[in-house]
Amino acid sequence: MAQDHRAQSTPYTGIFPIVPTPFHEDGSLDLEGQKRVLDCMIDQGVDGLCILANYSEQFLLSDAERETLQTLCMEHVAGRVPVIATCSHFSTQVAVARCKRAQEQGAAMVMMMPPYHGALLKAGDQGVFEHFAALSEAIDIPIMIQDAPLSGTNLSVPLLARIAKELANVSYFKIEMPGTAGKLRALIEAAGEHIDGPFDGEEGITLMADLDAGATGTMTSGLACEQIRPIVMDFLAGDRAKAEAQYNRMLPLINFENRQCGLRACKTVMQAGGVIKSDAVRHPLEPLPAPTRDALLTMAKDLDLIAMRWGK
Repeated sequence: MAQDHRAQSTPYTGIFPIVPTPFHEDGSLDLEGQKRVLDCMIDQGVDGLCILANYSEQFLLSDAERETLQTLCMEHVAGRVPVIATCSHFSTQVAVARCKRAQEQGAAMVMMMPPYHGALLKAGDQGVFEHFAALSEAIDIPIMIQDAPLSGTNLSVPLLARIAKELANVSYFKIEMPGTAGKLRALIEAAGEHIDGPFDGEEGITLMADLDAGATGTMTSGLACEQIRPIVMDFLAGDRAKAEAQYNRMLPLINFENRQCGLRACKTVMQAGGVIKSDAVRHPLEPLPAPTRDALLTMAKDLDLIAMRWGK
């Protein structure tokens, strides 16, 4: 039987950005580049890292590549910061196996989307509950539910609250749906004592509203962690005005990343900053158009991002 991890740990807060997966121009994994990405992100002062997520292009990786990357990341980080491993899969059996493997390799937490496949294959409320119940029973480390539009699955506040109350290991929730602040507020009101980590995502585009609603952490890309983390930490320390000023300073870049670039932004900046050799994404994803790339790099340079100069 799985143990209740909450009796043994202090809740994670702050910024846990998504680690991008660098590729060579031919689409093969750039494993040395992956190590440099990890080092660059740790040098940005992150509180932890999240690997193999959607912004890691997990949906474009083979199972063998996932195993290679997870092993490399866990070994190279070597405990410097906690690592969250994304283990989502439609199959409960496969998801359980992935979660067990992540725990064996030293992951601090796993992040899971609800089971879905395409637009129409998805579980109902009871199936979602049973999926997470099986995961909670299989491992001792905490589980974060990712509530994102990509799954097309409606995770209602009553369902999430039931999961939080009845499944001890499911105690972190990354909410990135439209109206995130309202959903976070309602979830905390319904099951707050059972939630260790209400987080937001979406590159932090609604971060101030989400912090006001009770979020204690954010999961952005690796683009500007050292400039976004102070927003969270100043807010949690009680200095909302300072947090808001920094949020307003960063919002144009955050908005540009979220609305114009997506997962390509981080790798484009890291390539320009000498962290990785190529910002290639795997087909059928396409590279950034040249005008968008130029605008992004101008903004990144103006903000003096660590990723923009780390490798120079």
